[in-house]
Order: sequence, then structure tokens, then C-alpha cells
Amino acid sequence: MRYFLINKPFGTLSQFTRELPEHRTLADLYDFPAGVYPVGRLDRDSEGLLILTDDKRLNHRLLDPTYGHARTYWVQVEGDPSRDTLRALADGPPIRIKGKEHASLPVGVEVIAPALPPRDPPIRVRREIPDTWLALTLREGKNRQVRRMCAAVGCPVLRLVRYGIEDLTLDDLAGQQVREVSVDYLRPRLRL
Repeated sequence: MRYFLINKPFGTLSQFTRELPEHRTLADLYDFPAGVYPVGRLDRDSEGLLILTDDKRLNHRLLDPTYGHARTYWVQVEGDPSRDTLRALADGPPIRIKGKEHASLPVGVEVIAPALPPRDPPIRVRREIPDTWLALTLREGKNRQVRRMCAAVGCPVLRLVRYGIEDLTLDDLAGQQVREVSVDYLRPRLRL
């Protein structure tokens, strides 16, 4: 079995097949062996930690909602959210998914100041409107959930970076964009 950690850049699809000729895919990052696929996805406009493996058991375990693995996202939002706004976000605001209302589970919310390099291309900046970084920790993973939850409380997302899954973080890449690791390395960090 093979296990890879990657720091997926903005604008890259979480797949190996191009939908359009100009799309960047995981195949552009590294020469991954056949049969290795991402565990979950990050949207094209999201960045951060992604695990790739050919271990179907690990894939199932991490994606099965009954296990509720924590995922931490660093989110740059427009504005300076009030305590009430942060509380509403922590309570898990209702969001719409495929036309149906979904009651989000509560999430961990913390105001942070991460040391991240600028995004390429840069985010839009509006001089008269501040921005704030939040760390959000979720135990569910609906489609575009972080973006939908932030929008529901009036905080549009400018940049979204998946920082961690359980105790596995971007720091585990040791400054590399792609790093191969062993299952013994992953087990304690993913609490398997």
C-alpha cells in the first residue's frame, strides 16, 4: 500500500483527469503510481492537505461519516465577525445543499493569524473592508460546507485552506508539496 500527503494548490482539481485542456490536476504535481486516488476532495478553488492512497480500507474509514474525523480549515473571510457571528457559526448554521436545508453540526471556531505564503493568484483585496482568518474544525463534510456556513452568517470566504485531518497537518509535509509516508506514520495522527 502507498500513502501520499500533498499540499494541493489553488486551481488544481482533486483528480487525475482533465475536464478541460487548461485544467491542472494532481498528475501535474507528481508522478503518482497507478491505483492511487485522493481520499475525499478539495474544490478547485481550495488549497491544502489531501491524502492519496491505494488503501481502500483507509479511504472508507476516513470518508465514512459514522467515524466523524475532525477536519480543520483555515478560512480567510471578508469582514471582522462579531462574537454573535462567531457563535452562530460555531452553532452550525443551516445551509442549503441540492435545494434542501441541512442542519450543520456544531463546529470549533477560533480567530487565528496563520503564517501562509500569499496565494497565486492573489485574493481580491478591498482596502476599506478588513479580513479575518478563522480556524474551523468540522466533523462532517458536505459539499462546499465551509463556504456555505460562512456565507450563512454573512462572512464570504476569500481563501480556504485545509490545514488538518485529526492530528495530521500541513506541517507533516515538512515543507514539501508531496510527501510519501507509511501507514505507521498515519495511524496515530489519524487516530485509527
